[in-house]
Amino acid sequence: MSLGAKVAANLPYLRRYARALTGSQATGDAFVRATLEAALADNELRAQIGEGRVALYRAFNAVWSSAFVDTNDYSGVEHGTHEAAAQERLAHITPLNRQALLLTTLEDFSIDEAATIMDRTPEDVEDLVQEAIEEIDRESATSVLIIEDEPLISMQLEDLVRSLGHDVCGMAATRTQAREIVSQETPGLVLADIQLADGSSGLDAVDDILKITDVPVIFITAYPERLLTGDRPEPTYLITKPFQESTVRAAISQALFFGSSRPLA
Repeated sequence: MSLGAKVAANLPYLRRYARALTGSQATGDAFVRATLEAALADNELRAQIGEGRVALYRAFNAVWSSAFVDTNDYSGVEHGTHEAAAQERLAHITPLNRQALLLTTLEDFSIDEAATIMDRTPEDVEDLVQEAIEEIDRESATSVLIIEDEPLISMQLEDLVRSLGHDVCGMAATRTQAREIVSQETPGLVLADIQLADGSSGLDAVDDILKITDVPVIFITAYPERLLTGDRPEPTYLITKPFQESTVRAAISQALFFGSSRPLA
């Protein structure tokens, strides 16, 4: 397999991780682009990223670690209200604990793999993950709208959301139900499936909501690669079904950390 093919196979997931880490599509994609540009200019790095997914994420981490405070310097990236808020947070915080949590949950790396990516010891990574979990527990509660047409998954998400100290303002199985709930109560966070019971789209349901209020959204789908093509604006927070509860926990943490956002720019 060619180097390009090896990188391309893992690129959608690196882009998902970069967006979750930075809190925006534009900034996350800018870091991925910077990683690939660095590899083109460095033969050793180019060979490294062809060694597999861990090596690719390790190369990305090197770029992220050395440059994340300068994300405002990326030219050609237009910043809206959410972008500006994300940049402000990134300018003052080194989110190593959240990085460790995302690597071991959203991206499903082992502790040892995450340690290799972050150039830290496994013990360090375990401590960082625990710090992130404790930080999540300290975050202020919000109201969550769940858009999911599978009853068991909907109940699982409800239990998880409540266990994290948040309220559930409503549970919708269709676009119409979601619209009705938001017309009565404004959520602070939305968890949305892509394909809904009546054949409607979770993407369309979220678009309806964002016309009313600017709220962070986490999409959940069995086919994330269909949305991670680079051909159109894409979700900042995207979870793959079947999911681990720790993955949802990490995504909620990042979404609330960066505040309100439009996941489809």
